[in-house]
Order: sequence, then C-alpha cells, then structure tokens
Amino acid sequence: MQQINRKQTAFDILKILLMTVVLGAILILICGANPWEAAQLFFRGMFGTFSSFAEIFVKACPLILTSLGCAIAFKTGFFNIGAEGQFYVGALGTTVVALYLPGVSGIAKIVLALSIGFICGGLWALIAAVLKAKFNISEIIVTIMLNYIAINFLGYAVRSFLMDPAGNVPQSEKIASDARLAIFIPSTRFHVGILIAVCCVALVWFLMEKTTVGYELTAVGTNKRAAGCNGISVFKNIVLSAFLSGGFAALAGGIEVLAIQKKLLEGISSNCGYTAVLVALIAGNRPFGVLAVSVLYAAMQVGANSMQRQMGIPSSIVNILIGVVVVLILGKELITLSRHPKQTQ
Repeated sequence: MQQINRKQTAFDILKILLMTVVLGAILILICGANPWEAAQLFFRGMFGTFSSFAEIFVKACPLILTSLGCAIAFKTGFFNIGAEGQFYVGALGTTVVALYLPGVSGIAKIVLALSIGFICGGLWALIAAVLKAKFNISEIIVTIMLNYIAINFLGYAVRSFLMDPAGNVPQSEKIASDARLAIFIPSTRFHVGILIAVCCVALVWFLMEKTTVGYELTAVGTNKRAAGCNGISVFKNIVLSAFLSGGFAALAGGIEVLAIQKKLLEGISSNCGYTAVLVALIAGNRPFGVLAVSVLYAAMQVGANSMQRQMGIPSSIVNILIGVVVVLILGKELITLSRHPKQTQ
C-alpha cells in the first residue's frame, strides 16, 4: 500500500510539473517570444556562470528562513501570515544593535545583533499568538495587520531617528565592516548567512522530528482537543511555535541587512515574507522540503530575470506559475478529502 501511495505521489508531482511547464510555454508565447529560446536563456541565467549559480543561494537564503518560520507555525495550526512584518522587525532590531551598541565588535556584535533581531521577531509574532490562544481571535487577520504596522514603522524609522545624517535618502547609515557577515566564496555574493540558513533547516528538522517538543507541536496542530486531553498545553505550544516562527523570519531580515544591503532601507524584503507562505505550503511544512523549494524558486527567479533582460519576457511569470502550483496542490488535497471523508473525521 505504501509503495502504491509513493507511486501515486510521484505521478501527481509529474502531472503538476508538466502542467506548469505547458502553462509557462503558453505565457511566453503570449508575450510574443519563442519558448525554446526563452528556456535556453532561462537555464543559462541559472548555470551560465559560477557567479549566477551562487546568486541562486543568495536569493534563496531569506526565503529559506521565512518559509521555515511559516512551516513551524502551520505545523502547529497557527496560520502565521505575518512573516513579512516579522522580517522587517528583525531587520530593524538587528540594525539598531549593529549601529549603536557600544563596546562590542566583530563576531560578538554579529551574534548579538542577529539574536536580538530573532527575539524581536518572535515577540512580534507573540501578539497574534496570545490573542488567538486567549481570546480565539483569528491570527490570520492579526498577523496581516501587524505586517502593515511593521512595514510603515520601518519607513518612519529610516526617515527619522535611523536616517543617515550624512544623506537625504530614507535609509540608515552603513553598518561597519566588522559587523557584517563575511562573503564565503570570493567573487560572488555567497555569504555566511546562507550556511546559517541551512543549519537552521537541520536544527528545525531535528526539533520537529526527534524531540518531545516537536511531537507536542505537531500534536497540537493535528488535534488541539486530543492534545489537551493528553496533558499537552495548547497555549504553551501555540506561543512557542509563534515565537520560533517570528524569530526565523526576523533572522532572515537580520541576515539581509548584515550580508547584502549593509544598511536598513524600505522594501528590504522584496515581499519575501508573503512568498514564504506559498513555499511552506508547497513543501508540505517539511524543513528539508522548504530548503529544496526555496532553492528551486530562487533558481526560477534568477533564470526569469535573465529572460527578462535578454528577451523582455516579464519575470512575474515565475510568480504566476508558483501560484498555479499551490492551487493545483490544494486542489489535489481537496479532491483526496472528498473521496475519503471518513479519514478526516
């Protein structure tokens, strides 16, 4: 039976992949371009040079961490749609520590800045978690509203108390070189933060699959009532999952500041927090699935940018295709549930 299920899953993945490729070709034809030439430029953009290949992982890094945060929350039944705002809060907290903490430098300042950013993002997510656990207020609505608050507060910050006094652009002053994350591979933008993201994936996998904490988080997400009847605290686990979820999204913001931008500015996330929701759903909330899907999505972005530069094909086609994949996956799940209603009861 298990072998049949695996074959069916592989067949379903193949069908979704084929439908996505066909739709991509149709969209390229509508743009008046040759799909074959576009495909060549697409793959050349990803693998044409070592630098472009390394860029895939640079773009994947914040997506891995924000998606990892969403996956933890979703696994516990806490639908965190606030990764975007938590990303901004983490970037803001990290920047403040990196710029203004006296008497600390080097690796100690980097670790402290990222840790403070993680805590800030976790506490930001706790607002929605407490409201859900105590008053049953929808975390979806609360986290979306918190996104707007965080994004606009960052906009206020870089125009006021964090604005670079030497310039007139809404951004902070540059972070000192000793507080930045180092480049791991010379002549590319492949930085140490990417290794941190991969380590976080392994850490979350171990937490969720090999520890009692992970078992309790999953149990609460599967059935809150049954978990409570077996002595598992629903409140504690929702709060913990929200804190970890917000923390990892905030860590993505901190790494983006210290490794790529080297200053705080508006639009720093490039909507990474919203994309993370889709990535977590496609990955089935599995840590290593998140890693694979994030890298794949980043590769598609790099390839699509190459098509846009060379042929004028909009890179937004990638977002359309990702959306279609999510709809197909959710549609498949709905069909499965309708065929086996007794299994869901």
